[in-house]
Amino acid sequence: MKDGERDIMSLQQILRRAGIIPVIEIDDAARAQGLAGALMEGGLEVAELTLRTPAALEALEAMKCAAPALKVGMGSIATPGDLRRALEAGADFLVSAGLTPALAGAAQAHNAPLLPGVMTPSELMEAVQAGFSTLKFFPAEAAGGPAMLKAFAGPFADVRFCPTGGIGPERVAAWLALPNVLCVGGSWVAPRAAIAHGDWQGIAANARKAVVLAKEASA
Repeated sequence: MKDGERDIMSLQQILRRAGIIPVIEIDDAARAQGLAGALMEGGLEVAELTLRTPAALEALEAMKCAAPALKVGMGSIATPGDLRRALEAGADFLVSAGLTPALAGAAQAHNAPLLPGVMTPSELMEAVQAGFSTLKFFPAEAAGGPAMLKAFAGPFADVRFCPTGGIGPERVAAWLALPNVLCVGGSWVAPRAAIAHGDWQGIAANARKAVVLAKEASA
């Protein structure tokens, strides 16, 4: 898929729609259609696959085919090659654990909506200088929790975050209460084992729970 053929939406637009983004590892692309249906049935509009399994790219294509309205990103992007392959598979956005000059350059060259990960103020400053103002805070709970992003809000008032890493449903409200947080990522919505067993009802129920938690937090 060429850049001009993508349904381009700004990264912040995608993340504001999300509330809670399921972060997903999938081992069998044949499960992708059922997974997409379960997420949509539960009311979620955004999902992130991770490029940690051989099935990830094929699964992304299958999810986009089965549910065109679902915004599907590809996470664990580490190299320009990863970025290019994810875009060719139809990724609506891209997520990385960190940021390198090569990856930043590739994102800019492809006009790609990349959500790069940061953990420290120095990494945050480097990402902003590279042109990124919407960032992943990772690993969120281990790196200081909501208190860390609350502290970032003063010196980095224009930066917005999607914290990911160790965030369970019981912690969602604490993160979404922060004005500089657009959404949170969590693996609890669609666990790897549930996907492998085709537990679409369980995943749909988790998705509905995620929608409710996000609405309650925004209220």
